[in-house]
Amino acid sequence: MEKNEILLIYGYDPVKMAEKIAEAAGLSDLIGDRKKRIGLKPNLVVSRPALEGATTHPEIAHGIINYLKKNGFDNIVILEGSWVGDSTAKAFSACGYTSLAKKLGIELIDTQKDEYQTIDCKGLDIEICQSALDLDFMINLPVFKGHCQTLLTCALKNNKGLISNNEKRRFHSLGLDKPIAHLNTAIRSDFIIVDGICGDLDFEEGGNPVFGHRLFAARDPVLCDAWAADLMGYDAIEIPYISLAEKLGVGSKGPPVVIELNKCSDALLRDDDNHVPYSLKSSRKVKLLSGFIHEEGACSACYSSLVFALSRLGRTEREDLGRISIGQEFRGVKDRLGVGQCTEEFDHFCPGCPPTGMDVLTFLREELSR
Repeated sequence: MEKNEILLIYGYDPVKMAEKIAEAAGLSDLIGDRKKRIGLKPNLVVSRPALEGATTHPEIAHGIINYLKKNGFDNIVILEGSWVGDSTAKAFSACGYTSLAKKLGIELIDTQKDEYQTIDCKGLDIEICQSALDLDFMINLPVFKGHCQTLLTCALKNNKGLISNNEKRRFHSLGLDKPIAHLNTAIRSDFIIVDGICGDLDFEEGGNPVFGHRLFAARDPVLCDAWAADLMGYDAIEIPYISLAEKLGVGSKGPPVVIELNKCSDALLRDDDNHVPYSLKSSRKVKLLSGFIHEEGACSACYSSLVFALSRLGRTEREDLGRISIGQEFRGVKDRLGVGQCTEEFDHFCPGCPPTGMDVLTFLREELSR
């Protein structure tokens, strides 16, 4: 896998999806020496299960560890520090990592209890946990989700769990963007798999999950986050830490070469009750936005792009647009306004299978200007 590439996979089995994306990336070749100390860094910011949209699905870590062990890697740890005010130990337990570690024989490291070194991160001194500095190869496992202050949290911000609680407080006093960018000059993200199964629409702590049922992998955290911003309907320039990190030499915004390992329309067909692509019961805001959508057989990745785009519009704008059609049942149907390739016979439609949130947002704003 090259640094300018993003690998994308859709599905309902995160264990198998993680194994397949690692295989496609040639992860074992990227790591090299089987004796290297490998760290998996999930996002366990709070003690809430992954289905609420805040934390990394343990099945993804499970799939990666399966792959690593099959390829002769045994020096593996999972390390994380929850946000100030929550307990990492509780998060490990509530999020399924305690049982996973016991089952697979993996060490869990609570970075809230770690020792720290003060590192010069290209002009900003930051206390970084020793366990992160001791790694030879880090696999970053962020959640693709919104954030009430930075708009997006993904690969770059996920490394905030590898600093002391004092530093976490200081990061907020500094405004988050600058320290996040500087932190990533010293913390490694050698390989990234982003949990896009059901990230929260707005908040780091979850509560408004939007189901996309996808994982994507990258080697460049700046490229990764810039593309994630596009998926959510943002331009990377709207999220300052992405451009700041690029200026500091952490990576490049791209554009990326996106390689789909399977097709959304094939992988996300709803064929039984266990394959519901999105949930209206768990989120008031997603339920509100769904009132502007006429959905018939939509793939969850396409549907999530429309939800992200609608969240960027005002209520009056959404009302002016009226209900927007989306889904495979609209193939060959003629109507007014649709999203996704399945609505290509409509008078006006946003192409893509699936389109990104930014594609949909641009399309809807053009419609409003007609």
